[in-house]
Amino acid sequence: MARSSIISHPLSRRQVLKGGAALGLGSAAAMGLTPAWANPWGRTNVYAQGVEEGPEVSLAIRRESLPIDGQEAQPITINGTSPGPLIRLKEGQDAVLRVTNLLDEPTSIHWHGLILPPEMDGVPGVSFAGIAPGETFTYRFPVRQNGTYWYHSHSGMQEQLGHAGPLIIDAAEREPIRYDREHVLLLTDWTFEDPMSVFRNLKTMEGYYNFQERTIADFFADVRNNGFAQTAEMRGMWAQMRMSSRDIADVTGSTYTYLLNGYSPQENWNALFKAGERIRLRVINGSAMSFFDVRIPGLKMTVVAADGQPVQPVPVDEFRIGVAETYDVLVSPEDDRAYTIFAEAMDRSGYARATLAPREGMQAEIPERRQIADRGMEAMGAHGMGGMDHSNMAGMDHSGMSNMSGMDHSSMAGMDHSSMAGMDHSGMSNMQGMDHSTMGGMAAEQAKIGANGLLLAGEAQPGSRYNQAGIGIDPDERRVLVYRDLKAFTPWPDRREPGRELELHLTGNMERYMWSFDGKKFSEVTGPIHFEKDERLRLILINDTMMEHPIHLHGMWMELENGQGELIPRKHTLNVKPGERVSALITADAEGSWAFHCHLLYHMDAGMFRVVQVS
Repeated sequence: MARSSIISHPLSRRQVLKGGAALGLGSAAAMGLTPAWANPWGRTNVYAQGVEEGPEVSLAIRRESLPIDGQEAQPITINGTSPGPLIRLKEGQDAVLRVTNLLDEPTSIHWHGLILPPEMDGVPGVSFAGIAPGETFTYRFPVRQNGTYWYHSHSGMQEQLGHAGPLIIDAAEREPIRYDREHVLLLTDWTFEDPMSVFRNLKTMEGYYNFQERTIADFFADVRNNGFAQTAEMRGMWAQMRMSSRDIADVTGSTYTYLLNGYSPQENWNALFKAGERIRLRVINGSAMSFFDVRIPGLKMTVVAADGQPVQPVPVDEFRIGVAETYDVLVSPEDDRAYTIFAEAMDRSGYARATLAPREGMQAEIPERRQIADRGMEAMGAHGMGGMDHSNMAGMDHSGMSNMSGMDHSSMAGMDHSSMAGMDHSGMSNMQGMDHSTMGGMAAEQAKIGANGLLLAGEAQPGSRYNQAGIGIDPDERRVLVYRDLKAFTPWPDRREPGRELELHLTGNMERYMWSFDGKKFSEVTGPIHFEKDERLRLILINDTMMEHPIHLHGMWMELENGQGELIPRKHTLNVKPGERVSALITADAEGSWAFHCHLLYHMDAGMFRVVQVS
């Protein structure tokens, strides 16, 4: 039976079980209509899993039997749905969210991207004890922002089990964005395996879920394109590092089903429109491990918000959304036809999709699938090591570069590394003493150094690649959003230059599946990272690994220094590409203890987690 998602059609049994009607809400909320106070200009919102209206909300967490992609599953549900219902709050209110744990294990909810008191942030063991089985915990906090956010468990592997949902905060005053209708699109990845089994598999064998390794045919194709010598050299280099150039994602479509609002590609969730309407799509990546490339063939999208914060409009054909990021886009379909909302996994092992259509049950063609890409020299930081010759680095393991403490790279340009054979860089992260003064074209940046000897606020870090979307994206094929495009709608209030810099290296070992900051797992660190209350500082992140890392700081904004000067964008999650060096300005105005971690669930659990103490 087709499952309806529009208000003029009766709800199927699964929707009643998974929607607000089963919870005693009014029929409008059950069918996805926003309340009058949240929708003062008559916009229609539909979300597949129902709506919970603020400012007071009750949520029940339990494990239930529900169908996912046509198979019976046992996800964690929130008020009977998985993913959870849309929670809708309003800026200026005091939110009261009562969470009852009906599981047989502790649970929690973290309100991702919200600025709130530390004891309300929902990270067990940081400023919050967790919610014990049978217990009800009441989150109370003032709502001091608006935009598109989400919520999820911060306990164990529960996020992978469906414990997540969207959170929309309506603005206290009318927004500059004009639109007639909105849809919330929550992307998730689901596996029928036990998440702990997935974690064990990752630690057992590098590339366990990668079924897209290179073949003999790929080798001969590279020989035709690049010549035998270059091809053999590149293949030999990856073999010596005991890695694959196709290690794009740790967990892939070989075990994942990619879902949009809880619906598989075959189930084809519909988002409705009327020709001529302007539609706001609130896109949330609530997955555990998956980056997505999102496009709607035949429709131009205009990006108007990133991580809940308004940005100056950017017309694009496609955007990459990292784990935990959110983007709001506007689309204006003029024709009475269906369009495919296509979210392709970065490693091309699968996709999520829905249909934007004028009538229920319509669908459009799935666009041609792209082939998996190969990582190149940029993954080893070639852009940040001006002129280095890697051709004779036989035996090097760069899977996480951590043991170069105190090393001076100030004269590395043009170095001859011919004697580096056999070198093991399996952890290259304690690089705090490094001198990067001449790395990656720094000479061109000298004019932008302030009186305190630091890079001027808002300027892009040498070694950043904000003008690149990332691996597998061809900028000549279509207009793709890049971080360089993001420009805040207005300047942020704190215009001070940073008083100090804090440099952290993202480190790990793919073969042993160990992930860390500065070469130390969370279990190995002796104390928190310290911020001084109200200080203005620059956080520099250097990715010494071959994988992307979406880095999330709780409790405070990170202002991404992407070269937009006073209009640098404010974000809660920063995707750092392999070999990349990025920076963000932070105003440490949130006293207390806060989580700081990679938002790839298995990376975080493997050790890429720290606590920031603001005091």
